Amino acid sequence: MGTENQESPDRELNNFPPSPSSTYAFKDRIFIPTLLAGVAGAGTGLISKHRKSLGLANVSANYAANFAVVVGCYCGAREFVTATRKTGPDDLVNSAIAGFGTGAILGRLQGGQRGAVRYSIMFAIAGTMADYSILKWKHVLSDRTKTIYQDYQNSKKNGKWFTLPEWFPINVLDEEALAAKRAQEEQFLAQRERIRSLREEES
Repeated sequence: MGTENQESPDRELNNFPPSPSSTYAFKDRIFIPTLLAGVAGAGTGLISKHRKSLGLANVSANYAANFAVVVGCYCGAREFVTATRKTGPDDLVNSAIAGFGTGAILGRLQGGQRGAVRYSIMFAIAGTMADYSILKWKHVLSDRTKTIYQDYQNSKKNGKWFTLPEWFPINVLDEEALAAKRAQEEQFLAQRERIRSLREEES
């Protein structure tokens, strides 16, 4: 009886669905970068100099697989280091450690001990720089999105849900601006009639 009661809570805990954070980490930080790397690798194969001798399909598939394997291993190692160190996704130390470990393993498989040392340094630098650039772009895009949202909210409060920028060649005029424009047009037409009448009198 006691053992059954102890096993039942463990079974219930194991039956719980995965947390949203783990699903988010797998989708946005592992799966999508790996997929994009595969697409980039296939594009690199399209312009490779070996496409004529080895075949376009084989070269593109080879590049896509290599890019996807490298990025997938790096992203998986980065998330493992992040979970182990219990730090946030913005910690670049995780990127350096993951790049060093991934480069050491893949370099060992490709070029032995020297390859492990060389690739570990290369992957650590490249992974850290890539994650740093992505973080910077995320901050820039988030600030830009906030600015656009604030402008939209202000325009809604002012009763104008859509406003054109000042540099836009087509401007939407309000009633006062339309009245002023009509007055200028009438004044211009009156001056034009005066000039025409003066010319007729001179002739």
